[in-house]
Amino acid sequence: MSMVKAVNVSKAFGSRAVLKSVSLEVEQKEVICIIGPSGAGKSTFLHCLNRLERIDEGRIYIEDKLLFDCNNGVNRVKMSSAERAAALLEMGMVFQRFNLFPHKTVIENVMLAPVHVRKVPVKEAREKAEAILARVGLADKMADFPSRLSGGQQQRVAIARALAMEPKIMLFDEPTSALDPELVGEVLSVMKNLAGGGMTMLVVTHEMGFAREVADRVAFMHEGVILELGRPEDIFTHPQNERTRQFLQSVL
Repeated sequence: MSMVKAVNVSKAFGSRAVLKSVSLEVEQKEVICIIGPSGAGKSTFLHCLNRLERIDEGRIYIEDKLLFDCNNGVNRVKMSSAERAAALLEMGMVFQRFNLFPHKTVIENVMLAPVHVRKVPVKEAREKAEAILARVGLADKMADFPSRLSGGQQQRVAIARALAMEPKIMLFDEPTSALDPELVGEVLSVMKNLAGGGMTMLVVTHEMGFAREVADRVAFMHEGVILELGRPEDIFTHPQNERTRQFLQSVL
């Protein structure tokens, strides 16, 4: 079963077309990394999938359920807002910036959404938060405030916060781009463990080593179009598109 499917998704900001009929399907337990130059539309594509941005054209399915079928920005799918919101909760999102609540402790940040959105009892939410924080290597930081954490630790809290909602797919929007180089590895390690545990993941990244090692498929995006999609060994070793080849030569 596909977890997320985009069909001919287009998005423009004013007269600037950012996504041009993008189609991509992410299967259950699959890891897809999207690579490409800045301004290619990679982050916008993720934001369209989880409704942070409204699409102009195209269709978006979550777990084979059609949520959006848009023409000229109008969604033709008749669905209650509650049903649509419940479907969108199946996607967890980790951003470039951590966006933690500074006045709440680490464990409070992780518990907040399960308690207030999913209505999980506080005791149960705390137990799950403790387990997830231990999983991402932060068992000793639960009572700390975000200001006392390194950037890598804050990003791991952000990952834990997304996992606490028990999503079926995780979207990562360049999760290491705001980190100092020496902190990147600890976040990538958590992501590798998630992938190894069978989490479905769609990752926008500039970390070519991660994409090569962890991804089942790699998509190269340029100027709002997926120009090439294939296995990492094919994309990195024998790219078929000249623009893909140029990009990889510049970053590797």
